[in-house]
Amino acid sequence: MSLAVVRSLGVPRQLQTPQEIEDFEQEILDQYLLACLGAGVADSTLNSDRTVMFEFARFLGRPVWTAGPEDADRFLARQRKEMGLAKGTVYTKANRIAQFYDFLIERYQGDVLALLGVAVQQPIDDYNRPAKPDFAAGRVPPTELEVDGLFTQWGQSLPAARKYLTAARDYMAASLWRRVGLRINESRMLDLRYWRPDLGEYGKLHVRHGKGSRRRGPKPRMVSAINSVDSLVNWWLTDVRHQFDDDWTNPDAPFLPSERRDPHTGMCARIGDDALRNGLAKAVGLWLPAWEGRLTPHGLRHFCASSLYMRGMDLKAIQEVLGHEWLSTTTRYIHVHDAHVERAWASANDRVAARLLTEGR
Repeated sequence: MSLAVVRSLGVPRQLQTPQEIEDFEQEILDQYLLACLGAGVADSTLNSDRTVMFEFARFLGRPVWTAGPEDADRFLARQRKEMGLAKGTVYTKANRIAQFYDFLIERYQGDVLALLGVAVQQPIDDYNRPAKPDFAAGRVPPTELEVDGLFTQWGQSLPAARKYLTAARDYMAASLWRRVGLRINESRMLDLRYWRPDLGEYGKLHVRHGKGSRRRGPKPRMVSAINSVDSLVNWWLTDVRHQFDDDWTNPDAPFLPSERRDPHTGMCARIGDDALRNGLAKAVGLWLPAWEGRLTPHGLRHFCASSLYMRGMDLKAIQEVLGHEWLSTTTRYIHVHDAHVERAWASANDRVAARLLTEGR
């Protein structure tokens, strides 16, 4: 992403024409994006920020420094009532607008006041700021039995698949989401060199494109190939990957390739998000129809966290596997089914009773 060259806003001047005012407004936005870029915010996030701010500015119909809470009221109400956007989308837009105005007030309140005589307000206040949605509530995954059934039938179907290579690739990607909780972009951005069988007892995947916290850029991590991932990777690299193209010997080739060719290299291109999502959706429709349209790659990430927890892995280790910055985020990924709470309560009571009996002897 390229940013416009910006001038210092502190240079004394007067704004007399509509064009000068418009240019000044553009400078402020460019300064904000430049500051975010300097802080390491990812390009994709910068593009989203810019889109939201342009949308809000068009809705406002006048310079951004004139906005007040009543303008944000109307904007956010339109997002929900007229456009029908999801709560999470509106929440994200409100946060991005609020962050821009925090920047504007903190850095350039004096410039705006001196040049235009306007005191900038924060339009997103305690009254119109959307409550944070419970994102995890809609991501309660299927049970262990359901997911095992899905992947068992999916794996058994591979030899007879009309397009074996793509079917095997989609199965491999989904297995990474299920077993070690990789995000879809983390899995598709793997290169062959990022499989390190020499590290640890099971080998490790070097995830170079992990999601950074607080809108920062990629956050790399090493993910241990636990939960049978080592066997799956060995199957993939030994029996399948080399059938896509001769680039399987190139360490910089994509771990999960597309059937299409890269026009610049002639080798396999990297697979896209949509193809992997469609592969999972097709499998769910065939072998877990009760979850058709509901089980997503991120849902399998939630399943992975819950499954590892139910097997006795401690939360700190699960946090490391998933690549979360905060343990509180990991806890929101844990979903338990059936009588887990009751069993844990009974187990705790048994331990207390056993200790009392031992101490009473």
